[in-house]
Order: sequence, then C-alpha cells, then structure tokens
Amino acid sequence: MLIGFEHVGMTSGNLDRTIDFYVGLLGLDLVLRKRQTRGEVAFLDAGGGMLEVIAPDREVDLARDVPEGVAGIRHLTLAYDDIDEVVTRLEAAGIEIIERPRLAYNSEILKRVAFCRDPDGIIVELAERSAN
Repeated sequence: MLIGFEHVGMTSGNLDRTIDFYVGLLGLDLVLRKRQTRGEVAFLDAGGGMLEVIAPDREVDLARDVPEGVAGIRHLTLAYDDIDEVVTRLEAAGIEIIERPRLAYNSEILKRVAFCRDPDGIIVELAERSAN
C-alpha cells in the first residue's frame, strides 16, 4: 500500500549553494547532510516529500531543459500561499526568474504559478493552489 511521496534525487555542483537556495530562500528544511564515498548528500524536506541532493567530488555541468517530445522531469514544483512574496525574495537574491507570477493554465488544481532556475539550472515552479 502506498504511503506517500518520499523523495526525488538530484545532482548539485555546489551543495552549500543549493542548500542556501532551497532552505534559505525557498523554505525547505535541512534534514540530513553527510559525507559519502564520492561526495556529499543532503536531504531537504519540502513538507510532502524530500529532495535528495547529491554533490559529487568532481565538476558538474549545469542542468539541461528537457525538450518537448523527450521523456524526463521538466521541472520541480513547490507550493506556497503567496508566490509574489517568494518571487520578490528570489529577485532580491539575484535568482533568475523565468516567468513572473501569472494565472495557471490548469486552474482546476493551481491558481497562480511562477518559474525560476535553481543554482544548477533546474527549473523550479512556484505554485499557489486553487481553493477547490
């Protein structure tokens, strides 16, 4: 029987920078950070599941967007009660905003969305849920 969503794994080129972004700017909680054989790992709790962030002991290229027609994870979505406040905080920190807050296309589920990039180039969607 399914209990719930556990975590998604991702790679970081700089774990300190990634933790600063997701914990310091987006409000996730650092649950675990430890050294492993070939790098470091951190688990960041988003409230309904976690990000497992692995930072290898070698150079890491920036993420590439998944083109239409290619299978893959296109973005990571985090839910907030006020995305305007989050976007203001991100802009003040110099984070790239791809798309400013707007009405969501899937209004049955989401009210408003915005998009930014994390320090490794991964697209992060900021979402406000619809009141259904």
